[in-house]
Amino acid sequence: MSTSTTTAATATTLLRALPRRTAVPFRTFTTSRPAHSQIGKLPLTIPSGVTLDLPPHLALPAHIPHQSASAKRAITIRGPLGQHVLSIPAPIVLRPPTTAASASSSRLTSGTLSLAVQDPTTKSQKALWGLTRALLANALTGVSEGYRLALRLVGVGYRAHVEEIPESLRNIASRIPARATQTSTPTPTLAPPTHRLNMKLGYAHPIYVDIPSDITVTTPQPTRIVLSGTDKQRLGLFAAKIRRWRKPEPYRGKGIFVGDETIKLKEIKKK
Repeated sequence: MSTSTTTAATATTLLRALPRRTAVPFRTFTTSRPAHSQIGKLPLTIPSGVTLDLPPHLALPAHIPHQSASAKRAITIRGPLGQHVLSIPAPIVLRPPTTAASASSSRLTSGTLSLAVQDPTTKSQKALWGLTRALLANALTGVSEGYRLALRLVGVGYRAHVEEIPESLRNIASRIPARATQTSTPTPTLAPPTHRLNMKLGYAHPIYVDIPSDITVTTPQPTRIVLSGTDKQRLGLFAAKIRRWRKPEPYRGKGIFVGDETIKLKEIKKK
């Protein structure tokens, strides 16, 4: 028998003699339960003057498909500045105060509202838990206090002002059919815009942006635009629409800045 064959046989014998490794139980770095959403579990305080109309079913059975018509629910939030209608996903469980809970549709004018989910261990339901709570908090703040967002125009000759849309253009726009959009949140019917934003941003022509009827735009200074409204999401989308015409550039620092936005300047390469 050769030396290599003897060495291989010896190694095989030693491996068989070693004890088998036993399975080590899985341990996490924390002993707390990982099934709770840090945002979703926080109760919502209803501000003064705000009313919540809860849906008839505070919780849906787990066997109902989430995309079915019977799973569609919505909360109506009314306040001094307006109202919002927010869709509630099927896994979300609404928990109003005990005194206000009932089998039929209930209305809350004070107290707190808590949210839960059917299965806190499911990752998708945990994400919906925190998202729904954040959207409800934004709606409560919007109808009670409102939101404001400022934009700065930085550049030589950059300026803006609000003007009324000419009657001829409004007549043309009224004959154009509205484009249908599929969203999970009920979209209220908005009146057609009557004013627009006229901006000079260094192009050979002015830039016109129609102002939605649910957003108020003022220009306290030629280089400052202030947006105000009750819907935080729509306010941010409209600000992004304006910013898209002149995004801040990193060499001269010119552009449209939203809120406290800043940009790090780069050094211009010289030949």
